[in-house]
Amino acid sequence: MEVRARAEDTGVSPRKVRLLVDMVRGKKVDEALTILRFTPTPTARVVAKVVKSAAANAENNFQMSPSDLRITRIFADEARTLKRYRPRARGRASPILKRSSHITVIVDEEKD
Repeated sequence: MEVRARAEDTGVSPRKVRLLVDMVRGKKVDEALTILRFTPTPTARVVAKVVKSAAANAENNFQMSPSDLRITRIFADEARTLKRYRPRARGRASPILKRSSHITVIVDEEKD
């Protein structure tokens, strides 16, 4: 049975999240959390939090063993973009796009 967790409107751009998501796709949950713990980027904490949430959902709602869980699907979609403007020379303005993302993790019990 697939169990999912989702973090919406994280303040990190999807491009940065996808770098981490690609590292942990297909790994066991324990292994993925270890990889994220030693990855030197603040975005790793956000992704680890969603992975832990998916594992907790599986354990509490469906009585699955957390040691048997594997990340079957994980992806980062684009969320809303805040549009801001920076003043430039001669009365002009340049846009600043503050991007955010939705992170979805789907875990399932490992097949023997």
